[in-house]
Amino acid sequence: MLGLKARAGLAVLLAGLLCSASPAPAQQDSAVLFRDVKIFVGKNGTLSAASNVLVRDGKIEKISTADISATGQVIDGGGRVLMPGLIDAHWHAMLVRPTPMAALAGDIGYNNLLAAGEATATLMRGFTTVRDMGGPSFGLKQAIDEDLVAGPRIYPSGAIITITGGHGDFRQLSDLPRTIGGMLSRMERIGGSMVADSPDEVRVRAREQLMQGASQVKLTAGGGVASPFSPLDVSTFTEPELRAAVEAADSWGTYVATHAYTPVAIQRSIAAGVRCIEHGHLMDEASAKLMAEKGIWLSTQPFLDLSGAAALGPSEQDKMRQVVAGTDRVYALAKKYHLKTAFGTDVLFSQAQAEKQGSMLAALTRWYTPAEALAMATSTNAELLSLSGLRNPYPGKLGVVEEGALADLLLVDGNPLDNIALVEDPAKNFMVIVKGGKIYKNILTH
Repeated sequence: MLGLKARAGLAVLLAGLLCSASPAPAQQDSAVLFRDVKIFVGKNGTLSAASNVLVRDGKIEKISTADISATGQVIDGGGRVLMPGLIDAHWHAMLVRPTPMAALAGDIGYNNLLAAGEATATLMRGFTTVRDMGGPSFGLKQAIDEDLVAGPRIYPSGAIITITGGHGDFRQLSDLPRTIGGMLSRMERIGGSMVADSPDEVRVRAREQLMQGASQVKLTAGGGVASPFSPLDVSTFTEPELRAAVEAADSWGTYVATHAYTPVAIQRSIAAGVRCIEHGHLMDEASAKLMAEKGIWLSTQPFLDLSGAAALGPSEQDKMRQVVAGTDRVYALAKKYHLKTAFGTDVLFSQAQAEKQGSMLAALTRWYTPAEALAMATSTNAELLSLSGLRNPYPGKLGVVEEGALADLLLVDGNPLDNIALVEDPAKNFMVIVKGGKIYKNILTH
């Protein structure tokens, strides 16, 4: 294990060196002044009057329609729109670029290099924060936080916790039978997912993720698309097993989110104290009503076709069709019952699909106004992140352009409230990208 970890650490360090030439190095002045910008705060459908925004020491220090005097770098916005950095509430930083087999059996150093490259690309798409919902992303997060690699803030879940045969169990049949307390499988050794088949095992595995720095804990309460031995309709963990994870997370001041498509998986999760349902595409009216009554979050994704499913087998693609068929219904129920709804993309095993991250955000206008969609991907997603309480790795206010908020900002060439398609071409339309007060992209001067 020490050998693997050492190789992973070296790989992330090398990735930082490789990525240092692109994008532009983070600027080091403590102050950045945006002049003549119209602000989308992240909460409503209006823009401010022409304003000036002073960023210092990683936060927004002052916003004023009057002139602001400050030393440091000055960016003339020319009347462009300044908005919060985007947030993806369901991301898998380590699982975007490799194939399923490479993620499971490939060299861990190479996989870290892939993930570092994808992290930089994610930031360059304007996503300054992601909530990682399963995978060994702790080392990548550390490298990003230490500026070895350019990438988004990561709220890590650590390993997905699953049952034998559940979603997230990527072992081969030749690995069976499992010996309780025996040798861990490859996927468990690399921290991709952990198998737990009793409340005591769940408790241990949840505590292990929290020990490593998880900001929330992720369990799979029902079947999933990508796992070869996991039918979509099955319910996996028992209520006592789910409750064991909730108790562990509660003790650390944070929460549990469960992968759950079906009514049984959703309702069992809620009964156990889970605070966020991931996906929910096969939910029914009773489940949506229960979520509304209990104030449960829905973190779902606008799956509209089979894009990105090429790496999956025929049976997995068939399951994906069932999920896609439920997309309109899950959003209709979310709107009908005013559910707390977060936006995510859940891209797996497809760099090409990851490049459509902004397009998936724009696709929300099938059900929401552009302002509602952009608010969901900024201030609403930030509200979900705050459920991690004292386990929040980035204390401060995210997802808004307000005095005192963390300075994660995009300067957009155009008004995304009128034309949300601007987010589909970030290379062209995001003129400046700032995370934590540091400039990672500025093409206004080019």
